[in-house]
Amino acid sequence: MIEEEVLLTKKGTVRKRKPKKANIYFTQETEDAILEYLSLTNQAQRNKLFNEKINYSFHKLAENIIHTFKFYYTEVDTIPELQHEVVAFLLEKLHLYDQTKGKAFSYFGTITKRYLILYNNANYKKLKDKATVEAVDEDKTILIDIMNNGKDVYQDKTPTFLQQFTKYADHNLFTLFPKQRDAQIADAILELFRKNDNIDIFNKKALYIYIKEITDASTPQITKIIKRLKLVYIKKYNQYYEHGHITMSI
Repeated sequence: MIEEEVLLTKKGTVRKRKPKKANIYFTQETEDAILEYLSLTNQAQRNKLFNEKINYSFHKLAENIIHTFKFYYTEVDTIPELQHEVVAFLLEKLHLYDQTKGKAFSYFGTITKRYLILYNNANYKKLKDKATVEAVDEDKTILIDIMNNGKDVYQDKTPTFLQQFTKYADHNLFTLFPKQRDAQIADAILELFRKNDNIDIFNKKALYIYIKEITDASTPQITKIIKRLKLVYIKKYNQYYEHGHITMSI
């Protein structure tokens, strides 16, 4: 058993501890205010009552649950912004509270936690999906390299090359990628080449997400096809650089 530490004053007497103040933010007054809110029909009166006697309690309830359960995966930038979203949700559900089924604190605490669990899990999945791109793509510059080369290298020739390469890949799509699934992913990547003038090529994650949305392919599948496509790209780029054009044959 650990003995409680005894603190002494400079005179050697036992220092008296200050009693901790209870951090009560959801009081009986809050409960009463919620019942009064439900009894009112005038919206202006409801708004006034909510702002004066309920809003603070809801904010503190949201804050405590967020930090207690570490619901930190969020689309907003700050905890106060997340609190605001939770309070807006609670305000929408306020009319559903039934006093006969328990205390308001218990009811609103429960639905706040449920809301944040769903919200947190959904945002965690989004972040995980996006992070996977960085984790799986071993050559992190492949897709951007290809599209950068199409714009920045040999600017007097390359735009024509990119057009020719896209035409070549379209013509030989099922020869280069015999499997239908691979061909589908390759075609989605080629669509980026077709629209490269209108795409922010520096946001690689966004490019992957675009491909995933239209193909429903996994990140490893996309990366595999990009690497294979780049080998063909390099071969045809060397041909174009030497001869000024590329042939449509494999």
